[in-house]
Amino acid sequence: MTRLALIAVLGIVGCGNTMQTQPARTSPATTELKVLAIGNSFTDNTTRYLPDIARCAGCKLTLGKATIGGSPLATHWANAQLAEKNPPDPKAKTYSYNGKPVTLKEILVAQKWDVVTLQQHSMDSAKVETYRPYAKELADYVRKYAPGVRIVLHQTWAYREDDPAFNASFPHAEMRRRLESAYRTISGELGAEILPVGDAFENARLDPQWKGRFPDPAFNYAKPQFPNLPDQSHSLNVGYAWHKDKDGRQRLDYDGHHANADGEYLGGAVWFEFLFGRSGAVNKFVPHELPPGDAAILARIARETVYKKE
Repeated sequence: MTRLALIAVLGIVGCGNTMQTQPARTSPATTELKVLAIGNSFTDNTTRYLPDIARCAGCKLTLGKATIGGSPLATHWANAQLAEKNPPDPKAKTYSYNGKPVTLKEILVAQKWDVVTLQQHSMDSAKVETYRPYAKELADYVRKYAPGVRIVLHQTWAYREDDPAFNASFPHAEMRRRLESAYRTISGELGAEILPVGDAFENARLDPQWKGRFPDPAFNYAKPQFPNLPDQSHSLNVGYAWHKDKDGRQRLDYDGHHANADGEYLGGAVWFEFLFGRSGAVNKFVPHELPPGDAAILARIARETVYKKE
């Protein structure tokens, strides 16, 4: 079931006292924003820590989410069309607001949003044809009910290098190349900016202070023994984990798509740097799941990614 959350940022432990530096971005820095994120679980991933980062930087964030797990832009557009044709139809009220089923239109008019983000399904992100005509239709729809809003494309990331989706004809590098090209092409068609989360994941993968090694050459993937796991140091994705079946047996599962806490922090840092333009302030929040040194590296990568884009 999809959820929409409008979050007034509250105090949560984890703030430090890192000094803020002056941002290098061309647009002015701000301390207050209302952001609506339209997407799926990848949007949920990268906004997990965003309210905490904003609060610890002294910024006021109202974060709304219209997310449906596993959905592409086509699904959000189909829902919007259904709502226009028959608003009372329960199937049109795909989202939730204040505990009530609502349509995307109802979310768009519920606040005066500053920014609305759009995110394509991760595998579809590498196929530019899957954006058309849905990205433009959704962008026009957003502008109709939220005139003057800043529309941003939330760029997804290529899966982890050892993901089974990759093969000789479709390696990691090819997915990365295609999705970067697709987001760049569609952003030009929409006149929208790109939130470079996928770029940040790639930059971290290649960064000398961060890059991991996948797969682990020392691990026996053919005959894994519980509770052993491969070395997944500096993974930005969930990766391998043991889970117990109904019969009590342990099963080694793999998720090379979704972000783990490291990836969620990196994504949140990119969102904050990009939206608020307050370079360095992201370092004031360190999740308890991350060692401070790792958080500092990821915050640096986010900052360098955002300002390199401008």
